[in-house]
Amino acid sequence: MTVKIAIGLDGTDTGQHALTFAKNLATMIDGCELLVIYVIEWSPFTFNTPEENEQRHKRREEEITLATSRIVEPAVTGLQDAGFKASGLVRHGDVAETLNRLAVENGASQIIVGRSSADGFTRRIFGSSTQNLVMAADVPVTVVG
Repeated sequence: MTVKIAIGLDGTDTGQHALTFAKNLATMIDGCELLVIYVIEWSPFTFNTPEENEQRHKRREEEITLATSRIVEPAVTGLQDAGFKASGLVRHGDVAETLNRLAVENGASQIIVGRSSADGFTRRIFGSSTQNLVMAADVPVTVVG
């Protein structure tokens, strides 16, 4: 039986801690597969002109390409070079909802993420993506510092 672990990266040091933790965990599980996920925060609730929508679509595609080349591909390559079976995804959306959905859709039995980097007023009002994920995830979530 293959065990799949989803790793939510955010481009920060805490994301790297999550990646390291997942690697260490995967060494203890025979046949473990790692799925690296980066979610670009993106709200579908905006009202734009057709020209703005065209620009927005172009910007969205550019962001996916950039996140793939700068964050996900290096992580996946590093995992594969270390002997792990690994793949990666980049998507737009609400971070917690999208990370959970992708983990479930891809058969992950666990999600590993870094501690939130949000602070101050924004965190008190809206919460953090990590908090939202822990409260709503369909699979266990491990938060590392």
